[in-house]
Amino acid sequence: MKSKTDNAPQFVIVMPAYNEAACIEKVARAWLSVAEANDGLLLVVNDGSRDKTGDVLNNLRRKEERLRVVHQENAGHGNAVRNGYEQALKLGAEYIFQTDSDDQFNPEDFSKLWEARRESPFILGYRQVRHDPLVRIIISRLNAVLLLVAFGAEIRDANVPFRLIHSAFLANLLELVPRGVFIPNIFLSVLAAKSRATLIEIPVGHRERKTGVVTLNRRLFEVCKRCFNEIRAFRRATPLWQKRLGALPVPKFTESEEEQASA
Repeated sequence: MKSKTDNAPQFVIVMPAYNEAACIEKVARAWLSVAEANDGLLLVVNDGSRDKTGDVLNNLRRKEERLRVVHQENAGHGNAVRNGYEQALKLGAEYIFQTDSDDQFNPEDFSKLWEARRESPFILGYRQVRHDPLVRIIISRLNAVLLLVAFGAEIRDANVPFRLIHSAFLANLLELVPRGVFIPNIFLSVLAAKSRATLIEIPVGHRERKTGVVTLNRRLFEVCKRCFNEIRAFRRATPLWQKRLGALPVPKFTESEEEQASA
């Protein structure tokens, strides 16, 4: 497996943000500490926030050399995640880590995934105890059943925003994910589970959201319908992507690289 590009960070944290002015500086600083400790960068995609999120990030960027900020027109969480992945890949890092900006995850749990990075090119954290409204928990469980039935993919937390992916593997998987889908992380998880790689799931902590507003709750039925239709369309297209998926190279470590990863 190739090492990271010279002078490139070891990994990039991709973090979409929308109207998180109340907590974004705190969250960004916490993840910047993780980035600094492991030769990484934090890339925040401001998804057209209407509050002061963009201003806070711009001010912080002038002080923090490991912070990158991308501003885009509001296009939704999935679009911001995909844009973040694509921007992060351009930075030449060996790994891409994705998390959200709502302060529901503990940055200390990053080390659980980082320490396992030589075991798989695609590692998911899963929320062992999830602190979200009951309706969202039910929808996630129904989604897990749907993915099992539709693809034979048994994934505990397919859409979790706490994942570490080898950059070369991510780049190849992204080519198979249709552009414009609402839930690209779910499709990435399905593709990883159906690939020749071993998908690893590691339990992580989760806490109640204290700030901001979950806009998704206002149009939950509409979102569920769209996601179902996207998954159904992806299921119908299985013959088209399955052959390409089977031909994708899976990053593997040499013995010397394993020693470096555990150092």
